[in-house]
Amino acid sequence: MHIEVSTKNMAFLECFSSETRVKMIELLGQEPLNIKQLSQKLDISSAIVTKHIQKLEQAGIVSSENATGVRGTQKICHLNMEQAILQFKPKKPSELPTNTVAIPVGQYASYEVKPTCGLASPTQLIGVLDDPRYFADPGHVHAGILWFASGYVEYRIPNFLHSNQKLRTLEISFEICSEAPGYNENWPSDITFYINDIPLGSWTSPGDFGSQRGVLSPDWWSSSNTQHGLLKVITVSPTGSYLDGTKISETTIQDLAVTFGKDIHFRIASLESAPNCGGVTLFGKSFGNYAQDIVVTMHEDK
Repeated sequence: MHIEVSTKNMAFLECFSSETRVKMIELLGQEPLNIKQLSQKLDISSAIVTKHIQKLEQAGIVSSENATGVRGTQKICHLNMEQAILQFKPKKPSELPTNTVAIPVGQYASYEVKPTCGLASPTQLIGVLDDPRYFADPGHVHAGILWFASGYVEYRIPNFLHSNQKLRTLEISFEICSEAPGYNENWPSDITFYINDIPLGSWTSPGDFGSQRGVLSPDWWSSSNTQHGLLKVITVSPTGSYLDGTKISETTIQDLAVTFGKDIHFRIASLESAPNCGGVTLFGKSFGNYAQDIVVTMHEDK
């Protein structure tokens, strides 16, 4: 997530002006904690902890939920963000033509997956768990979440370039994590991304997240299932390929050979040959923490 350093984002920036709030972020980065546990670890009153948590919640850094404890209801706090990138110099409004399209996670064009695997729409499971054949079920287009232990899913991105236009940058954002049976927050997975069969690079997901219920999880979705992922942004530019602003390969937009009249193929893979073959879980706008599908933005040259 990119945060512009400006007065409109003071609620976020002010969170880091307090050593106590920074310590809270450090603690919640290790595990979810309730108000009493934070109070004990920081040696401050629960009332003060609550005020700091409210500020962190307003900024979207922390979320909380009420849970039944031994002595009544307790407020469990979770860290929402893995990272944030501060934008000190405001971006100028782009003068380049831009096309944006959202692709539902169930509308893949091809796949090859191995169990554990499955799909679900916002209302029900699609087919039978751990049977790859159901990835061919016509109902897969309605999937709001899908998962597999190894293999890939590939999407066709519509190419609206005219014959006299060239693509300058391609940006793809999506919510993603590993895939473990049930869930396992410490389950690294090396996930590799491709455009038109050309590798863009890999990213290691730290785990399959399920201890905190997803903000968008449907009521019927079991709490023992994967709940949310991390929002990641891939950018392919004239200087290379980047994930959340960090360079992951030298593959440039020119290397992708995007041409007029041909769709763009985007593949997400968990390779059995990878050091950490920990699978993939993809979230659409009705699951996880982010109300979006796979969002593709294409910036064209003038």
